[in-house]
Amino acid sequence: MATPEVTREAVQSFDLAIDTVRSLNEALHLDGAPGRVVVRNPGGRHAIAVGLDAPYEVEIEGHVGYYCAGMNKLATVRVRGNCGVGVAENMMSGSVAVEGSASQSAGASARGGLLVIHGDASARCGISLKGADIVVRGSIGHMGAFMAQKGCLVVCGDAGESLGDSLYEARLYVRGSVAGLGADCVEKEMRDEHTAQLAELLERAGFADVDPAEFRRYGSARRLYNFHVDNLGAY
Repeated sequence: MATPEVTREAVQSFDLAIDTVRSLNEALHLDGAPGRVVVRNPGGRHAIAVGLDAPYEVEIEGHVGYYCAGMNKLATVRVRGNCGVGVAENMMSGSVAVEGSASQSAGASARGGLLVIHGDASARCGISLKGADIVVRGSIGHMGAFMAQKGCLVVCGDAGESLGDSLYEARLYVRGSVAGLGADCVEKEMRDEHTAQLAELLERAGFADVDPAEFRRYGSARRLYNFHVDNLGAY
């Protein structure tokens, strides 16, 4: 779903060297016409721009801490720096872009929208993914897409150990090397429909210079979560 248009005339500015995160988030939760919001001096503070439920355009000029843009809905959030644990956690729609790198559990449990990370992402990127799309320009750590159920994880660099462990139906695309696959995750054929999907995701992320033909696809072998009588003793 395309992100709604944002009214750029309305501009709010917050300086977290002076203002509090609470006052910022309260202002973003007020009823009224959403617009463009600039956040300066975030200073690694946690829970910035969480729970948004309107098509704001939020630009954060610096590094942020835990759970930035968590539970995002409709808003477009851009972090001009690095971010801590759980960026875009449980995102419903809209988009979140991180111009630096991300710590653990980026996009955890995200149900919709697009998360773009221009640098690297640490462990458990896309853990329990439930429908959102995540595109990482760099590499990711171990346990990427652990228990991911739906959506796509695109890694333009390398992936760490146990990629896709206990995977359900999410699609994983990796251009670089994979240190190891998790339980029930296997490499799958890259058909035309997957190449087309990947090309669209790369373009939406702003990475149109990356060739989708260089990627491999991984998915669930569908053995782990289906009952087999021969494995009765293991249940």
